Amino acid sequence: MSHSDDVPGRARVGETDELTAYYDRLGAHDAGALWTVANDIEPWYPQPKSVPVHWSYERLRPLVLESLDLVKADDAGRRVVMLVNPGRKDVSAAVGMLYTGLQIMGPGESMTAHRHQAAALRFVVEGQGAWTVVDGQKLAVGPGDFAITPNWTWHEHGNEGTDAPVIWQDGLDIPLVNAHDAGFYEVHPALHQEPGRIVNSSLLTHGAGTLRPYGFDDGWTKPYSPLLAYPWERSYAALLDAAKATEGSPYDGIMLEYSNPLTGGSVMPTMGAHLQLLRAGEATRAHRHTGSVVYNVAKGRGHSVIAGRRFDWKQGDIFCVPSWAWHEHANDDGGDDAVLFSFNDFPVMRSLAFWREESHPDNDGHQPAA
Repeated sequence: MSHSDDVPGRARVGETDELTAYYDRLGAHDAGALWTVANDIEPWYPQPKSVPVHWSYERLRPLVLESLDLVKADDAGRRVVMLVNPGRKDVSAAVGMLYTGLQIMGPGESMTAHRHQAAALRFVVEGQGAWTVVDGQKLAVGPGDFAITPNWTWHEHGNEGTDAPVIWQDGLDIPLVNAHDAGFYEVHPALHQEPGRIVNSSLLTHGAGTLRPYGFDDGWTKPYSPLLAYPWERSYAALLDAAKATEGSPYDGIMLEYSNPLTGGSVMPTMGAHLQLLRAGEATRAHRHTGSVVYNVAKGRGHSVIAGRRFDWKQGDIFCVPSWAWHEHANDDGGDDAVLFSFNDFPVMRSLAFWREESHPDNDGHQPAA
């Protein structure tokens, strides 16, 4: 298919002195001519401002640790080193309309409670003793655990450990919320919540996987998962079990979605999350889709080719795939598996009927890598 704009059906009006004067007169009334911008605002295919980026955890970690001595938690609200895409500095996004950052909490430290319109999620990178309280439910989380903070839920965080900091990855839809001028923020009137008596009560109630509590769904009308924390051990074991039964996807390996146990849908209306396993030496084929993705290397080492560029990664690293960018992944370890955690805006793409996906047609499904 031709993507030339010099064809019938596309805007191809030439410039004249009369038109320039006409545009000036329109501008005086805060108006304009659609044909001057039509091809830019209605592209043939997605033209993301975001670019592929790889953030090395080895290089960032010392800077994250340094912030412990430079900024007090109470002054910062949350002590976070945000990861910003060079093409999305205008909205502080990591990719597309997704924000991410590395939050650090020192031993014995706790943050005050607040809530906001943006939905949030957490993926623990390192440290023992991390906790969060979401609408009164206290969650204890450790490395590799995934937790959600749905929009407008009260939440606060802390580190009960005594000898080392906790670092986790935050993911939020702040840019999406702000693009719709829908942002709200509120500090808890008591600064802290009174947590319930049972720690990880949502996991105890809804974490069986193949079993769900009878009758509970009759009273659950919220648009997000009642299960708020997903432990690494169970999630990784599920990947290994799936790998025994299926070859998985040629584009993503063995990939499972963190889901709402009552509906089977995504954990939240605006963001979804996955955990995927690449077998020893496995290399996937390239595909592309609408929707942006932020990855965190949970285990192993390898590389990804994104929009023709190769990015080598290892445990703790974070990288992103912009919407409609060709991408493929490879496990560079021939003796052990690799695991990638990721979060995305796929629920938005699907709910708005924007989802589209296609596989790479050439070179046996692989891109040439620079």
